Amino acid sequence: MFKRPTRQHETFTDKVYRFRGVILVVSIPLLLISFVLFLMPARNSSESLETFPNRKVSPKNVKSRSYAVIFDAGSSGSRVHVFCFDERLDLIPIGQDLELFVQKKPGLSAFAKDPKLAAESLLPLLEKAQNVVPSELRSKTAVRVGATAGLRALGTAASENILQEVRNLLKDSSLKSQADWVTVLDGSQEGSYEWVTINYLLGNLGKDYSNTVGVVDLGGGSVQMAYAISEADAAKAPKISDGEDTYVREMYLKGAKYYLYVHSYLRYGLLAARAEILSVNKDADNPCILTGHLGSYDYGGETFKASALPSGASIDECTSVAFNALKVNESTCTHMKCTFGGVWNGGGGDGQKNLFVASFFFDRAAEAGFVDSSKPTVEVKPHDFLEAARQACETKIEDAETAYPHVDKDNLPFLCMDLSYQYTLLINGFGLDPWQTITLVKRVPYGEHQVEAAWPLGSAIEVVSSQK
Repeated sequence: MFKRPTRQHETFTDKVYRFRGVILVVSIPLLLISFVLFLMPARNSSESLETFPNRKVSPKNVKSRSYAVIFDAGSSGSRVHVFCFDERLDLIPIGQDLELFVQKKPGLSAFAKDPKLAAESLLPLLEKAQNVVPSELRSKTAVRVGATAGLRALGTAASENILQEVRNLLKDSSLKSQADWVTVLDGSQEGSYEWVTINYLLGNLGKDYSNTVGVVDLGGGSVQMAYAISEADAAKAPKISDGEDTYVREMYLKGAKYYLYVHSYLRYGLLAARAEILSVNKDADNPCILTGHLGSYDYGGETFKASALPSGASIDECTSVAFNALKVNESTCTHMKCTFGGVWNGGGGDGQKNLFVASFFFDRAAEAGFVDSSKPTVEVKPHDFLEAARQACETKIEDAETAYPHVDKDNLPFLCMDLSYQYTLLINGFGLDPWQTITLVKRVPYGEHQVEAAWPLGSAIEVVSSQK
């Protein structure tokens, strides 16, 4: 019978040779894993997993980043935005989003009688903002506070007392603060920051001014226009009286210098313009009110009659009244060319050839049904507002709720007026061609994200750019 030979005297070398296949199968994956682990950078101890859950960031990358903390102190509440930029001034996500955003109610103006308590209301937001900024970068991270309508309404003395307490609060924080970084924003500042935001998200900053887009932002109380102009046109800017905003702001952004024409037209935001239009024929029936509506309109502490003509709304008469409200033909224009109300138009040029039109322009177009509200940007023509206005003016008030299900009930009587005014503002106010293409913008695509076209990002970009 065959007898298997024994291996009692087998050496270690013999065993390695005999199991060489098994050893190779096991060792190669282990070597590959070890090599990958060796190449991976170590996590900086100052960063939490919550801050960048999907990123491995080396200490070198931490130091090359810049943060900005922007407080938007509005009438209804206070909001803080924290943005993070790399060395090229590109946005870096904070967590799953492109910013940290936290809000708190009520706003600063609710503490008019206790300025210190007003400032302290920002503490929870400030603490959350500080926590997402790496400790070694906090002393270099700018914190700005821009207050808007709420503090404006309190008057100069009361608002300044609150702002001073906010300055004191920020001075004791770990972030970098300056007294002039805590202020009540005027319309021109909001307009310029909106211009920065949109052009940044489109990738235009750092390029020649002719490659930027202009911005028209229609708010409730005012409308802003902002666009980049040439140095030669900036030199021609007319002098204005003390206490008024300058027409041109110089801005350094992504290594480029821009001369930004910006002007805010007070009383010509959509809600304020209703009062201006109703005042043209005060206490009379108005051709812009939907047929069959009898009512009034409250704005700025005044009440205006807002009732339809017995013959109903009329697109032709409404645009005529809107034109008169803009005061286009006033003789106060002392410059070579004006928009309306005697305001210099900036000279025009390449920086104005592509216009992005925001806020109530987008909202009313979506509610009227001629643009898709789910899209972040939509190309239209000013004439589209006229056609939408014509349809609205032909609608009776009793049919309006069914015809326009997305319009708030309180806004329905004014839909003919709003759309007619928007068309007139673009054509007669800002001098656009009825058939030129403009872009309505709500959000701007940025990589995999969509970013709101709002002023805080523009403020962050300006302050970070100025420190580069």
